[in-house]
Amino acid sequence: MNFLTQFLIFFTLFINQQNSCLSSKKHYPSSLILPLKAKQIPSQTIPKSPNKLSFHHNISLTVSLSVGSPPQQVTMVLDTGSELSWLHCKQTPTTPLSFNSNLSTTYRPIPCSSPTCTTKTRDFTVPASCDPNNKLCHAVLSYADASSVEGNLASDNFRFDNSGLPGMVFGCMDAGSSSNPEDLKTTGLIGMNRGSLSFVSQMGFPKFSYCISGSDNSGVLLFGEANLPWLKPLNYTPLIRMSTPLPYFDRVAYTVQLEGIRVSGTVLPLPKSVFVPDHTGAGQTMVDSGTQFTFLLGPVYTALKTEFLRQTKGILRPLDDPNFVFQGAMDLCYRVGALPVLPSVSLMFRGAEMSVAGEKLLYRVPGMTRGSDAVYCFTFGNSDLLGVEAFIIGHHHQQNMWVEFDLVNSRVGLAEVRCDLASQRLGLPI
Repeated sequence: MNFLTQFLIFFTLFINQQNSCLSSKKHYPSSLILPLKAKQIPSQTIPKSPNKLSFHHNISLTVSLSVGSPPQQVTMVLDTGSELSWLHCKQTPTTPLSFNSNLSTTYRPIPCSSPTCTTKTRDFTVPASCDPNNKLCHAVLSYADASSVEGNLASDNFRFDNSGLPGMVFGCMDAGSSSNPEDLKTTGLIGMNRGSLSFVSQMGFPKFSYCISGSDNSGVLLFGEANLPWLKPLNYTPLIRMSTPLPYFDRVAYTVQLEGIRVSGTVLPLPKSVFVPDHTGAGQTMVDSGTQFTFLLGPVYTALKTEFLRQTKGILRPLDDPNFVFQGAMDLCYRVGALPVLPSVSLMFRGAEMSVAGEKLLYRVPGMTRGSDAVYCFTFGNSDLLGVEAFIIGHHHQQNMWVEFDLVNSRVGLAEVRCDLASQRLGLPI
């Protein structure tokens, strides 16, 4: 979870439980369908209802659910770029949203000797350690935006509406740091990558998918099989696996192979080698719901910026303010009265493409104007300016696409779809 803004997109949530299947340890439905309704409202007015799924415009999905016995309502960021789910467990003046483990009769701390601590935390950025004070499994998590949390591993019952998820392992965090006040408006994070302790791995679903809408449209988040006859056939791109641990390669991320970028009909004149991770693992391409925009390594970003400027010369008026860089990594901004027709940008993956066109190419900077013009910035940024040696495909460019994460077949599927129509066809409320 990386970049935060001032607004939330609010979605109503209803869970439709279809057929049941039996796991050796836990009972899970065969699929969970979550219809979404989008409405842009100031973040401070989000109602605290237990049946809401909220989309935060810079950190992807936030889910309100219940944890513990008796249940306590929590709000957690849904992040495909993270493994361990966690909750704030110590209430302070700066973190008013927290989970009180002392009130839950089903809460179980995980000791240092547990296999969960000794073997299942191997893919953490910092391996779990033993807290000498209480002999409990201790974890420290750090994120690209310089925020961090730490605390002990535990298990408890999680619940989506009437669907119970007993014994889920998570981090009960009692300390953390963040420079952004928006981080304090959630109770924690749901990790959804391919690690053994991620939420989706523990749930036991073979796949999950989502369709993220633009503002004021509906969308869908679905755990399990998406047997939808009206859905276009998905184009799949394989997940890249790395057997040897490398210092800059995240082995449990949803890593795909970016092979090129096309602006309208012009493919950027770059060798395919610039998209391939180097011997240290730097340069992987990750599909991340926890980041809003898309970030490219410096040489690739510069080539895209140059070509986009060439094709929009006379169409868009550059801001020409060298001191303004949006979110620290997006330096191509414009003065815009009305958005013109823009050249599309296509991300070319192995076996699939993601087309970015129209309003998805430019983002209006909240509260910033130049005369009668609004200020818009190009929705691709330079990951070198972030200090991140990777290509990151953010959720803004996944809007109105069905995105499927197939863990069994190790692939990601893409298909363009109107997310509001997808909700209607599923018979879900708009």
